[in-house]
Amino acid sequence: MSEVRGIVERACARQDVLDACAKRDLGTVITVLNAHGLTQGQIAELTGILQGRLSEYARRKRMPKASTTFEAFADGLGMPPAARRALGLAAEPSGSAGISLAHSRQAPDLDAGLEYPGSPAQAAGNVSTLWRADLADQGVLERGLLNPAAWTDASLHWLVGPGSGPGEGTDSLGGVRVGMGDVERFHATVELFAQLDDRFGGGHARESLIQYLSVDGERLLRGRYPESVGSALFSAVAEATLLAAWMTYDARPHSPYAQRYFIQALGLANAAGDRLLGASILDAMSHQATYTGRFGEAANLARAARTGTSGIATATLMAHFHTMEARALARLGDAKSCDRAMAEAVQEFERRNPDADPHWIRYFDEAELSAELGHCLRDLHREADAAQCASSSVGATGDGTFARSDFFAMMVLADAYLGAGEPEQACGTALVALAAGEAIRSGRCVNYLREFREHLAQAGDAAAVREFNERALGSRLWRIASRTGTPSAVA
Repeated sequence: MSEVRGIVERACARQDVLDACAKRDLGTVITVLNAHGLTQGQIAELTGILQGRLSEYARRKRMPKASTTFEAFADGLGMPPAARRALGLAAEPSGSAGISLAHSRQAPDLDAGLEYPGSPAQAAGNVSTLWRADLADQGVLERGLLNPAAWTDASLHWLVGPGSGPGEGTDSLGGVRVGMGDVERFHATVELFAQLDDRFGGGHARESLIQYLSVDGERLLRGRYPESVGSALFSAVAEATLLAAWMTYDARPHSPYAQRYFIQALGLANAAGDRLLGASILDAMSHQATYTGRFGEAANLARAARTGTSGIATATLMAHFHTMEARALARLGDAKSCDRAMAEAVQEFERRNPDADPHWIRYFDEAELSAELGHCLRDLHREADAAQCASSSVGATGDGTFARSDFFAMMVLADAYLGAGEPEQACGTALVALAAGEAIRSGRCVNYLREFREHLAQAGDAAAVREFNERALGSRLWRIASRTGTPSAVA
C-alpha cells in the first residue's frame, strides 16, 4: 500500500490538484491520480465509491455534492492534510489514519450492479463491489426492486458494443502473476459449486460461493497476466458470476440482487470477448424476467441473445434461446407465437452437434428440452401434451445429479394431471416430488409448490386431495410453501 500512498501524496502536492479540491472538483483529482498510475478500479476499491460514479465524475457527467462522498474519497485514499482542508474537511480523518477500505464501513449502494460496465476495469470493480456488499449484509438481497429498464439497457449495450478483450493485467498494487493454471483451478472450484447447486438448490452453498469469489476471484482479477490469460480469466469469472446470479435467483426468486449479478456477468463476458457466453447470460436474464412476471422483457432478452450471435451460435444454443422466448410467450398467452418458437427450438435441436457446444450448455439434452416444452404446454393449458413432455424428462439421469430440475419437471407433471382432472395422479406425483426434494433449498421449488397448492384448492374435497394434504405436512418444503408471503430464504 506504500506505493498508493506515494502516488496520492505526489498528486496532492500539485497546485492544480489543490485548486481542484478547493472547487470540490473530484474529476480533476481522479484524472491526475489515473495519470500517476492509480486506476479508477483501485480508487473504487479504496473509497467504496462505485467505479461508474468515478467515471462520471472524471468525464464531468455528474458532480458529487454529498459531504459523505468527499469524506469517503479522502479517507479511503488517505489524502494528506492540505488536500483534505482544501476539500473542506478536517485535516485528519475521524477514524483510523491512512488508507482504508472505506466501503467496508458504508452501507452498500442499492444501485450497485445495475450499471452495465463500460470497460474491463469497471467490470472487475463492479462485481467486486457486489461480492463485498453481499457478504457484508445479507439483508441487501431483499432491498430494492427489480428494474426492467436495466435489462433493456444491458442488452442494448451488449448488442451494439461487442467486447475487445481485457488486455494485460498490470495492477499497480503488486498483484499476483496469473497463469492458465490459476484459471483452471478457479474454474474447477466453481464447477463444484455448480454441482451443489444442481443437486441441493441455490440456498445451500450460495454464500460460500460468494465468499470464494470475493477472495480468489478478486485476487485473480487484480493480478498481472498476458492478454490471452486475461480473456480466459474474465470468461471464467463471468461464468462464476452467472452461477452466483442463478443461485441468488433460485434461493430468493424476487431478489433484485440476482439481476445485478446477471448484468455484471454480462459485462465480464463482454470484457472477455466471449460473445456466446454473453448471449447465454441474456438467456438467463430472460428466465428470471419470465419468472418474475416481466414477460415482454423476457421475450426481448431471448431475442437479443439470438440476434447478437447470429451466424456464430451453435444449434444447441439457438434451441435454448427459442425455448426461453417460448416460455415468455406461453405466459403471455400468445399461443401462435409460442408454437412457432417451440417449433424452431425443436428444429434447431435436431441439428445440434454437442461436440461443438461450449461446455456450459452441454447439459441441455433431450430431457431438458422436454422439460422446457412441458412448461410452455402447461401454461397454454394443453395438459395432455404437457404431461407427455414432463414425464419424459423426469429422472432422466437417474442419479440425482439434477435433483432440482427433476423436481420442477415433476411439479409440471403434477400440474398437468390436475388440469386434466386427474387429482389422484397429480397428488401422487407431487408426493414423489416432495420426497425427492427434501434436501433441496430453493425458493423456486417453494413457489412451484405454492402454485400447485393454489390449483389444488380448486380441485375440491376429493379423497386424494385430503390424503395429500395430510401426508404433505411431513415435508419441509410443503410447510414453507404453506406459509403466507414470499420467503426471503429457504430454511
